[in-house]
Amino acid sequence: MLTHALQEILHRLENAAQAAGRPVPRLLAVSKTQPADAVATLAGLGQRAFGENYVQEAAAKQASLAHIGLEWHLIGHLQSNKAKEAASRFDWVQTVDRERLVHALAKYREARRSPLNVLIQVNIDDEASKHGCRPDEVAMLAALIAAQSNLMLRGLMVIPSPHADVEARRPAFRRARELFDSLAAAHTHVDTLSMGMSDDLEIAIAEGATLVRVGTALFGARPRKN
Repeated sequence: MLTHALQEILHRLENAAQAAGRPVPRLLAVSKTQPADAVATLAGLGQRAFGENYVQEAAAKQASLAHIGLEWHLIGHLQSNKAKEAASRFDWVQTVDRERLVHALAKYREARRSPLNVLIQVNIDDEASKHGCRPDEVAMLAALIAAQSNLMLRGLMVIPSPHADVEARRPAFRRARELFDSLAAAHTHVDTLSMGMSDDLEIAIAEGATLVRVGTALFGARPRKN
């Protein structure tokens, strides 16, 4: 099942990129709630980057899969009191959205390790229920991140409003790309625009995503909580 699902997703990425005349984006397999053996199976098929929402859930998987050498991304909201563990356990944190968190991650990322890759999460549709900074706060946060020797500013992450009509999400993706291009013009290492998921990745790729986060289309729908 996972073999077929991964092949299908990779074909979707390639086809969408070809149709849009854009480079094929990286695939981040969203492994939250999935067991370590499912991650190991995908790793055996060549998938190396995995996204987790919770530090503690990721820790158990990382411990059991340490021998494989995977790339781990934190894609869930990060509380400042979890920054120490996140800074030590992850290769990427995609959800940096406030000054306090920048300082906390910089404080706890060990100097002997390579810099922690950071994406600024932007609340691109200004939704009250969502985390992320305002678009007009990006420049300030970017400058702060870039000033930290043990953090590496790599770009932006966005989650648009979940319109039932996925085409209605296109303007948000387009605004995110414009913001990303401005950021890349100002900062040397910016190369990652994380946007698009299982149901809207084609539109995200057309609008310039360089990394897409896919869970459901790989692993199937998560069980509903009672």
